[in-house]
Amino acid sequence: MCGIAGIIHRGNRSNVGGEMTSMLMALRHRGPDSTGFAVYGPPNTGDYVMRIKVAEQADMATGHDIKDKITERIAEVDRRIALHGAEILQYDAATVYALRYVIRPNGDMEEMARHLEEIESVEILSLGSGLELIKDLGDANEVGDAYGLNDFNGTHAIGHTRMATESDVDIRSAHPYWAFPYNDIAVVHNGQITNYWIMRREMERKGHRFMSDCDSELLAVYTAHNLAHDISLEESLSRSVDEIDGVFTYLVATKDQLGMAKDTMAAKPLVLYESDDLIAMASEEVAIRSILPQEIDTYDPYDEEVRVWQA
Repeated sequence: MCGIAGIIHRGNRSNVGGEMTSMLMALRHRGPDSTGFAVYGPPNTGDYVMRIKVAEQADMATGHDIKDKITERIAEVDRRIALHGAEILQYDAATVYALRYVIRPNGDMEEMARHLEEIESVEILSLGSGLELIKDLGDANEVGDAYGLNDFNGTHAIGHTRMATESDVDIRSAHPYWAFPYNDIAVVHNGQITNYWIMRREMERKGHRFMSDCDSELLAVYTAHNLAHDISLEESLSRSVDEIDGVFTYLVATKDQLGMAKDTMAAKPLVLYESDDLIAMASEEVAIRSILPQEIDTYDPYDEEVRVWQA
């Protein structure tokens, strides 16, 4: 049992970081192990925002030399960025192991990203012009405070509270997920994908990388592959209902869209609120009411329902 949430403001921006924190705190009982956010701010035209981790939170308790290893890994990240001709415009460290870069590219960013992930324990969490993907152990307040999300201004966001059932309790296995080669995509998911390994091997044969053994990552890879081949988000979501087996409800965000899909049995819950300028959805209505305390009308999407909204 996990909790998912999404929000999109049409035609304006809002404190989506604070709103998503409130929604995910309302869903904390559905997943206390980790919390993740994918928030979308104003696009950095021509530049890329990269969120990257160089260790797991649990590594910090393994010994005194871990800080030296982290220092070495960061230095190697910086060296490889320069090697690819990119310029580091901004650098911040939310924690010892989680970093944020603003990079001006000069060449193939996917090639550079793959080179960075060859460094021991380094994983790119997101790379895009507007997307910032943050995930860590702890509840939404803890993660939001640590990463400064409580005043993040943007157009839309998705989030996840995780109860680990089949994979480890670590950042690598936490949601949301991002995937090459389509920038600014993020996915959160509640459910189980039963043909995960079959589809994963198919995606790997097409050159895609997987960073975890969590079945939810497949949805990010699958969607990124489709969008990179000029398939619309709505069509990708519709195809997934036919091609992906299991019980699932998932949300996908791109630089300017938010979409949802439910499987043929619609066993995993989703409640949706829609107005002219705001759409909010979550596993439980209590999450929507945490940001909209007034009287509202909501509904539950049907089986095989697919929806897409534009920012």
